[in-house]
Amino acid sequence: MDYMTLKEASEKWGISARQINYLCAAGRIPGAMKMATIWLVPKDAEKPADKRRKENKPL
Repeated sequence: MDYMTLKEASEKWGISARQINYLCAAGRIPGAMKMATIWLVPKDAEKPADKRRKENKPL
């Protein structure tokens, strides 16, 4: 399985690396694993939905 770093995932998904770090720590990205101090995210992982937004609320 291929993995990407937090920086690569942040460029792909358009959110900060820190936010992805929180998502990994909370277990919201399936397949993400921590190697020493670095989170590795599967390249085929989908961006989790933002729980701070309601579905019907306009952007």
